[in-house]
Amino acid sequence: MKILLLADEEVKSLYDYYQPGRLSGYELILSAGDLKGEYLTFIETMANKPLVYVHGNHDTRYDVKPPEGCICADDDLVVAKGVRILGLGGTMAYNGGRYQYTEDEMEKRIRKLERKIRLAGGVDIVLTHAAPMGLGDAEDYCHRGFEAFLALMKKYKPVYLVHGHTHLNYGMQMQRIHHYDETTIINAYEKHELDVTVPMKTAEEDDRILKEAASGVIAVTDRLKITGKDSLLYSVYTMVKQMNRQ
Repeated sequence: MKILLLADEEVKSLYDYYQPGRLSGYELILSAGDLKGEYLTFIETMANKPLVYVHGNHDTRYDVKPPEGCICADDDLVVAKGVRILGLGGTMAYNGGRYQYTEDEMEKRIRKLERKIRLAGGVDIVLTHAAPMGLGDAEDYCHRGFEAFLALMKKYKPVYLVHGHTHLNYGMQMQRIHHYDETTIINAYEKHELDVTVPMKTAEEDDRILKEAASGVIAVTDRLKITGKDSLLYSVYTMVKQMNRQ
């Protein structure tokens, strides 16, 4: 399944100079922030596919006129086209503006989402505006990444973390892709195409983990993620977890 990633700068070939068919083939579109609401509305309309977004630090305009037909994932976990997407928009606090957060505030936002992550059986893609600390961020306070994202990736092991905010034309050393633990981190600046299989975790992996959990080889913890047969597997995980506690 092809996913279109967008952030920070409108792509003229997809807007001002759009030609029919340029969005064909994409099943899901993710916006990592700082894009005009009208642009996202246009993209969603032309593609006729789910468009999921989070706020960037310049997206206060969404408060008055949010992107029409699009799904806001900020402080939520949404499922689109079988993909579990956790939304954490905004940046590090630097001038007191809206959609800016301290490190402690971001940690609190993540904690409030932990129950939804558990109920969903995990998360496939974390959609943010800011980058994780040290992985695609910059040294200035405005563009500094969140350390809380490192702990999030370590605990829940999403397949991808998609962010924006740090423009790739800021310097010659800017990289689009980084890796941390089991997560691939992608800077969606302007646009990037992602080709994934859904579910992102194979049934074989799920079966192996279930067998190991049932036999006591591994403990069932909230960090284990489940895809495909989500509701059934999560029920089994819950049952096994209760058995292990007895």
